[in-house]
Amino acid sequence: MQRTCTGPSAMPEPTSTDKPTLTPEPPRRVVENDEYAAFARRVIRAYGRRIATGDVEALTDAVALVAELDSAIAHAVTGLRSQGYSWADIARPLNVTRQAAQQRWGGEPK
Repeated sequence: MQRTCTGPSAMPEPTSTDKPTLTPEPPRRVVENDEYAAFARRVIRAYGRRIATGDVEALTDAVALVAELDSAIAHAVTGLRSQGYSWADIARPLNVTRQAAQQRWGGEPK
C-alpha cells in the first residue's frame, strides 16, 4: 500500500533555474497621466482668467510657467530616452519628425 503525503511539508518548493529575462518588459502607460494633464490644463486656464481680471503683476509668474513647462518636457524626454525609447517613439505622439524631436531635446541636459 502506498501512502501519500499531504500538508505544507509534503513536497519541497521547486527552485527555478531560469535566468531572468534579458529584455525588460516595456513600461506600462500610466492611465492617470491623461487625467492629470487635463487637470493641469484646467489650472493653467483658470490662472490666465484670474490674471485677466486685472492682476497685471502676476503676468510675470505666468511667463515663468512657460520655462517650467519647457524644463518638465525636457526632463520627460530625457527620462524616456533613458528608458530606451527612440527618437521616433518620442516624435510620433508629438506629430513631428524624429529629427525635429532630436534637434529640440537631444542637446546636452540643462
